[in-house]
Amino acid sequence: MKAMFSKFSLLFIAAVLLLSGCGAAGSMNGASPVGAQVDNGGAVASEASVSQAAGEAEAKKLQVVTTFYPMYEFSKQVGGDYADVTALIPAGTEPHDWEPSAKDMAVLKEADVFVYNGIVEGWAEQALESAVNEKRVVVEASSSIELAEGGEDEHSHGGVANGASEAAHADAEHEHDHDHAAEHEEATHEEEGHAHEHEHSLDPHVWLSPKLAQAEVAAIQEAFAKADPTHADQYKANADAYIAKLQQLDDAYKAGLAGAKRTEFVTQHAAFGYLAREYGLTQVPISGLSPDQEPSPEQMAEIVKLAKEQQIKTIFFETLVDPKIASTIASEIGAKTAVLNPLEGLTEEETEDGLDYIGVMTNNLEALKLALNE
Repeated sequence: MKAMFSKFSLLFIAAVLLLSGCGAAGSMNGASPVGAQVDNGGAVASEASVSQAAGEAEAKKLQVVTTFYPMYEFSKQVGGDYADVTALIPAGTEPHDWEPSAKDMAVLKEADVFVYNGIVEGWAEQALESAVNEKRVVVEASSSIELAEGGEDEHSHGGVANGASEAAHADAEHEHDHDHAAEHEEATHEEEGHAHEHEHSLDPHVWLSPKLAQAEVAAIQEAFAKADPTHADQYKANADAYIAKLQQLDDAYKAGLAGAKRTEFVTQHAAFGYLAREYGLTQVPISGLSPDQEPSPEQMAEIVKLAKEQQIKTIFFETLVDPKIASTIASEIGAKTAVLNPLEGLTEEETEDGLDYIGVMTNNLEALKLALNE
């Protein structure tokens, strides 16, 4: 019996040694058990736990919902690796008349941060009230900027045309509000109508001034830091780096537009008032603050007369709006047309070409330099 035990013991020890040798050989060959991973400290973690940890890290990113392209781009630059940024308004869509769908509202409801410009997104306040999220941080990026009245910076001819168009639109809105008030409470609704009329006349296109764009980036950075204090320093560093690039763009505009032969330029709609004011230019808009607003025959004649007097040789149109009216005026005065992009949304072609805010604004600068020195 003792001999049998000894023989069994020897076989058992041999088997253990053999298995140990296989394990050692496997380790030397760099293999590890299926479904496990060996870290630098020799600890073993399952693939499932590694995947879960990666998923949790991804989930911790700040969930940011923006409205249209400039807000998306500025937010991406500030958020960097610490934020997932979504734009509600699709590429190639003109944002002035866009409204959110039920799916968009669901996305908005889950956002940690919502970024919008202000004025352009007339639907924003009502959407925020409907898609309630008490933890969500909301930033109106233009809130620290003093907005100009529409038509304030245009040439006297263009300003009159734009002002008349805006006044007619305001009168129509007032009449609608008055009729609606009669059905309910006249005084209350009339007051709301005046408030809407005033808001509609404010120019929202602050992002087209590289100087004012810096203020919008700073506002976005503060909102991100509030929503995610853990990465506040990173958001500040990202914002500072991008603001430095915007300052370089501002410097390029100052240098490139200084000493031009003329200061007047004709645009499809009144989007470039802040840019014009910043660099000593005069915007002559064919239509008002909304690109869908068409000028009257009298306004068209006024612009044609001015363009001839100033010997303007380029009429600017934009990528997301039918250029028919701009082409008509260009044909009338023997001028050519060119793109001046209001950056209300990139086209698919611009996206495929890798263009971004700074790239498009650089193209705008080159277009202006050519037109103002013809």
